[in-house]
Amino acid sequence: MKPTPPCTGPEIAALFEQPFDAAREFVAGGATLGEIYGMAAWLRTHLGDDEQRGTLCLAPDNRALIAAALLASLAGGPVVLLPYSFSGQALAGMHQATGCTTVLIDTEREVPANMEVIRPPGEAMSNDSFQFDARPDEELLRLYTGGSTGAPQLWSKTGTNLLGEALFLATHFAVSPQDRIVATISPAHIYGLLYSILLPLVSGAAVVAGIPSFPEEIVRSVREQEATILVSVPPHYRALRGKGSLGPSLRLAFSSAGQLDVDDNAEFCRHNGAGVVEVYGSTETGGIGLRHRFRGETGFTPYPTIDWQIRDERLLVRSPYLSPGLSRDADHYFLTADRVEPCGTTGFQLRGRADSITKVGGKRVDLEAIREAIKGLAGITDCLVLALPEAGGREHRIVALVEGGTVDIEAIRAVLTARFEPYGLPRAIKVIERLPIKDNGKVDREAVLRLFAP
Repeated sequence: MKPTPPCTGPEIAALFEQPFDAAREFVAGGATLGEIYGMAAWLRTHLGDDEQRGTLCLAPDNRALIAAALLASLAGGPVVLLPYSFSGQALAGMHQATGCTTVLIDTEREVPANMEVIRPPGEAMSNDSFQFDARPDEELLRLYTGGSTGAPQLWSKTGTNLLGEALFLATHFAVSPQDRIVATISPAHIYGLLYSILLPLVSGAAVVAGIPSFPEEIVRSVREQEATILVSVPPHYRALRGKGSLGPSLRLAFSSAGQLDVDDNAEFCRHNGAGVVEVYGSTETGGIGLRHRFRGETGFTPYPTIDWQIRDERLLVRSPYLSPGLSRDADHYFLTADRVEPCGTTGFQLRGRADSITKVGGKRVDLEAIREAIKGLAGITDCLVLALPEAGGREHRIVALVEGGTVDIEAIRAVLTARFEPYGLPRAIKVIERLPIKDNGKVDREAVLRLFAP
């Protein structure tokens, strides 16, 4: 079956060159679309230069300001840079990595001394006729990932990459101006950016202000705002267990940034008519596939707008959402870092990252298999298994960090000894109440490494 044709650059440009409803809310009870376009026009006038576009680092709390900066960039203004967080350390890292000297903020932050601070005007500006020559095939922004599986990296995205995916999501899930979105993840990450800024921008939906993270905050936000869509991450779905229904308005829930636990998914679905749609992808690839266990789906179904294949247990994708700088083969396929196996004729099951296969003493060890064995034991809610380099050598030692309230380490060792060869057994097992999680929902690798430091 041929894939659905993705949105092209000219189609995206035509969408943003049409008249728009300036009074429509972008932030529920807050900024209107006219005010966003007004801020975009202001940024375009003050920072734009068609000959030398330059770069603009973003660190605002206000989603409307991020949306305005993206519109200004789409119109030929400076390329937007998003650090992996808005901390002073992350901004300094962005400055060092890119040379960007201008940062846009709307609140007091720690900013490197050699960066110029730009703040939005004090009073709201509305513009109901901001017309521009949209350039979706040019670079729109760069995202600086936090490096949860390795060193931080900077990924480039065009308008067609991001807005094309947002338009696909809006069409596929029938997102409309009648929808209200609650997002528990920062727009500094591609998942939050797509679902809490770009999706509302292209669909007309309103996004609720703030980023609730505690379970009581999430429940209150969905109920009080009568939200129809929840955008969250696995740790937050786990925290919602025992909280009951989020209310009758919710029709759709998304999860990304790691696989959602089966029991957490089932618990949420029991109390909410909306099942959780799991989104699989990455910053560099964009979205790749979806899984809806509430409908009986066990594997991920790739987006109909992409091509995919499995080669030597590795997933390859040919997609309009791939970052421009990614290396591709002769047929324009990108080799992902994930191991997969077919699931029926139209999907695949994830079997861990390619780098979850390591060698100890020259022997092949599957870290994901060890993790799954540990996770299946009573009292354990989550687990992380890593191969850490030994000091002064090329050999690795396997370690396991286990999350749970009642964990018997000796029982873990007994089960692993019965299933795996001695060289594949963790040298160290530590128990922790909660795995250290960053604000993008992923494991804080640096924190884990500190726990196992000599």
